[in-house]
Amino acid sequence: MGRIVATGLAAVWLAGCASSGNYPAAPPLAATPDYNYIVGPGDNLNIIVWRNPELSMSVPVRPDGKLSTPLVDELVVQGKTSIEIARDVEKALSVLVRDPVVTVIVTGFVGPYSEQIRVVGEAAKPQALPYKQKMTLLDVMIAVGGLTDFADGNGASITRAAEGDKRYSVRIKDLIKRGDISANVEMKPGDVLIIPQGWF
Repeated sequence: MGRIVATGLAAVWLAGCASSGNYPAAPPLAATPDYNYIVGPGDNLNIIVWRNPELSMSVPVRPDGKLSTPLVDELVVQGKTSIEIARDVEKALSVLVRDPVVTVIVTGFVGPYSEQIRVVGEAAKPQALPYKQKMTLLDVMIAVGGLTDFADGNGASITRAAEGDKRYSVRIKDLIKRGDISANVEMKPGDVLIIPQGWF
């Protein structure tokens, strides 16, 4: 009976080891040079109206993706760039202000859910992170505090929403425990990093 249990455990262990190599390795470069930050709920926007300081203010984006100012009500900003928002505010203000010139600066970064990097599984602090241009796997692991003692770091994978949920394998243990910088890869907006628990 003990031999059967041992054989079964060995089979499970081998299956666990084999499962980490089911996906192609993540490409080292993933960032696109034309990336523009997309505003999402929780972001903070600094709206500057040239020659109208009384209309300039800092406002948060509400959970419904809209913002309100004294002269602009219910403006949808989620999913837009700061330049697109500036043009929308100018259009709304043009009814009351002659030739408004507006600049929008994002001062607090959260981003829409579709752009955030999510880390699940055996990270010390699993969480969602705002995406930043040229963000790498190492940056993500520093932000989440590394791996737990039970993590199978080299069995981790990235699910890439930008490529139709294609999955790639990554070698987190080699990267952060052994200092193998060749295991560092760039992230893309909307990536989900899945860190499984090890069998041993």
